[in-house]
Amino acid sequence: MRIGPRHSPPAYRFAVSVLRPLLMSLTKREWSGAENLPRGRGFVAVSNHVSHVDPFIFAHFLNDSGIVPHFLGKVEVFRIPLIGAILRGAEQIPVYRETGQASDAYRAAVEAVGEGKCIAIYPEGTVTREPNLWPMRGKTGAARIALETRCPIIPIAQWGAQQVLAPYGHRPSVLPRHTMQVRAGTPVDLSDLYDQPVTTEVLADATERIMAALTRGVEELRGDTAPAGRFDPREQGITVTGRPRAAKPTERSGPREREQPPQWADDHPDKVEDDA
Repeated sequence: MRIGPRHSPPAYRFAVSVLRPLLMSLTKREWSGAENLPRGRGFVAVSNHVSHVDPFIFAHFLNDSGIVPHFLGKVEVFRIPLIGAILRGAEQIPVYRETGQASDAYRAAVEAVGEGKCIAIYPEGTVTREPNLWPMRGKTGAARIALETRCPIIPIAQWGAQQVLAPYGHRPSVLPRHTMQVRAGTPVDLSDLYDQPVTTEVLADATERIMAALTRGVEELRGDTAPAGRFDPREQGITVTGRPRAAKPTERSGPREREQPPQWADDHPDKVEDDA
């Protein structure tokens, strides 16, 4: 859809009219599974995160499938002049991490699902720190929303954006054009958890089901098998926000520290970029 669905906010349609032609000209696409996207009701779309470019690919897929995504994104982006105004006008949802306002995004997301909207979430909370870019340990936000609203939760696996911009890199590569692979899977079944108390164990179970579904989708796109176990940056002694680095003793709960993997190499060592 060249300028977005008709019911989308004007600011959203403006953003689509600017960004979609660029994506169409700079990338190739292999998309599948759009038939799994719910119609006429609210739902949560979750995706793996391999590059700061992939939110545009995630949104492009949903938009061209007739879905208006409402992303949960860090509030720092909303504070950028003009960009922040467009995001708010497009009804995207700021996340105030590690503050007293952190629950505001959750309440806004639950309300949006109730209004029949699509909430787009990266359950990992940041670009993956797994050394080979497999989905890592997820956070519980998407599971909380799905359990409270009992809405469908759709895993949307993607691969290819890391070729345009490496994780935490600053030098994009657009020629030759890279293929963006996106596949929407069937809903993650959480129905047996609906009537259970929302305990830590239930949230962990729901979140792992979500991450397992995403991992299976990424395996299909990559034609490879993910390593056993779920990578957890805390256990590996790696910071969980900002550019990945070995955590200081006060920042880590795991026993080990690791050097920054080569795919996270910084093009501009003096610049520190927060996670998306």
